[in-house]
Amino acid sequence: MDVTLYTKDYCPYCKRAVSLLQSKNVAFNEIDVTHDETIFQEIKAKTGWDTVPQIFIDGEFIGGCDDLYALEQRGVLDDKLGIKKKH
Repeated sequence: MDVTLYTKDYCPYCKRAVSLLQSKNVAFNEIDVTHDETIFQEIKAKTGWDTVPQIFIDGEFIGGCDDLYALEQRGVLDDKLGIKKKH
């Protein structure tokens, strides 16, 4: 499972997204673009979004913090993250 977040260090939504993933004990790659305009421009060109966080799961752009929490609310985030449900 490959989870990547593009974040900025002052962004409260980025911190919320990171917190949710940490609470699920999911390994993820956080790419801080606060001081790296080149990478931020590249990811904006790829997604068409000019805000952070930008979250990818296995290469699929799922959106930002609200989108991540929406997946959690619908009960599908664990499946997307490959988390096995305990019976």
